[in-house]
Amino acid sequence: MIQVRRLGPQIGAEILGVDVKTLDDASFAAIYRAWLDANVVVVPGQDLRIDDFLRYSRRFGLVHPHPSKMTRHPDHPEITVLGVNKFGPDGSLDQAIYRRGAEGWHTDGAYDQEPFKATQLYALAVPSRGGDTLFASMYAAYEALPQRLKQRLDGLNGAFTYGGRRKAQALLNEEDRDWKPVFHPIVRTHPESGRKALYFDPGKILRIEGVEEQESDALIDELRGRMIQPGAEYRHRWRRGDIVIWDNRCSYHKAAGDYPPEEDRIHWRVSIKERTAPKGDRP
Repeated sequence: MIQVRRLGPQIGAEILGVDVKTLDDASFAAIYRAWLDANVVVVPGQDLRIDDFLRYSRRFGLVHPHPSKMTRHPDHPEITVLGVNKFGPDGSLDQAIYRRGAEGWHTDGAYDQEPFKATQLYALAVPSRGGDTLFASMYAAYEALPQRLKQRLDGLNGAFTYGGRRKAQALLNEEDRDWKPVFHPIVRTHPESGRKALYFDPGKILRIEGVEEQESDALIDELRGRMIQPGAEYRHRWRRGDIVIWDNRCSYHKAAGDYPPEEDRIHWRVSIKERTAPKGDRP
């Protein structure tokens, strides 16, 4: 019997009583509904091989290789392996690998013409302390905006690129660093829930289109301060065997980046796209 336990008042749910390897369609539909409602879903206590993880992930959409080729699984390029090879030949800690995802609140795939629908992780090794992942609701961010800001943002698009203004491209191969900007609505309507969300990523946005540079900079600064709302966060403390999936269309996340570097924090990760691009979601 599937049980859904809320983890926070606005974001986060845990699914109990399931083995994702043997889910029938009705049980998966219940998980999918819980995910749409909670933005982030945790399924603990799973024992998966790579094929199991990929098969389950594909039930959510199209599994798409991440642009960082150097961190792809050597035999399964759809899977990114997080947390391995973090020490160089001289023993120095590679901060780009150790602190991956900890640079600030963000949403995955905003740099893509068709952004990632979801990201899903499976925990293979967890540290003794630290290494949490934090989540926050884009719905709550939008709903908390003052009316004058909602009106100003209505119809405006952001220009996004991999690495953003800082050109943070250390995890890309040299030949993949010429990344062209793409454009997405700053107020994005979720294609399945119909709810409006503040679709914003300070680490990937270059500018807001259709306004002067000074106003664009001011809007970006203001939105950075309004992304995270009290009561609309969930902090996940990893356990080995956890699967966590989050909806990039309506949630932000970041890694804590604070675990003992000599300990392992290793995940399989997949990036998931829509089976077909939702109508009206592109400018």
